[in-house]
Amino acid sequence: MSSEAEKNKGMVRRFYEAHFKGDLDAMRQMMAPDFADRSLFPGEEGSDREAYIRGVAEDLAAFSDIRFTIDDQIAEGNKVVTRYTERSIRRREFLGVAPTDMEGFSTGIDIHRIAGNKIAEEWSESNSVDIVVPALEQETRNRERIEQELSV
Repeated sequence: MSSEAEKNKGMVRRFYEAHFKGDLDAMRQMMAPDFADRSLFPGEEGSDREAYIRGVAEDLAAFSDIRFTIDDQIAEGNKVVTRYTERSIRRREFLGVAPTDMEGFSTGIDIHRIAGNKIAEEWSESNSVDIVVPALEQETRNRERIEQELSV
């Protein structure tokens, strides 16, 4: 593997480390000024660097006990592909869903494009919906129970 590919993989690993430590300044330094997030959730606004950083801060505020593992990482040319596993506990509302204080598990794949020794773009796919759906189901059961109690 080329030294450029190894260098790019190292940058992405440092980016993840900064992310999960909440070191937003370090993340900002690794991101190109014209960074673009190519994988927004429905209803999310802004794909630029500052919107991405705000999203990371919001995620870190909602989750605790985050354990992030890189399962595979491949680099070719100016792109790095990372397959990961993440475990965390949702302590605050996330995507409009009340906290569960239960551990959630997700897996995903991110693609980062490197330009000028900075992270210029990110595409991401994950099953994070698996964290939200059980909470939504629990919320629905709670509301049905309350409605039933109120009707008695």
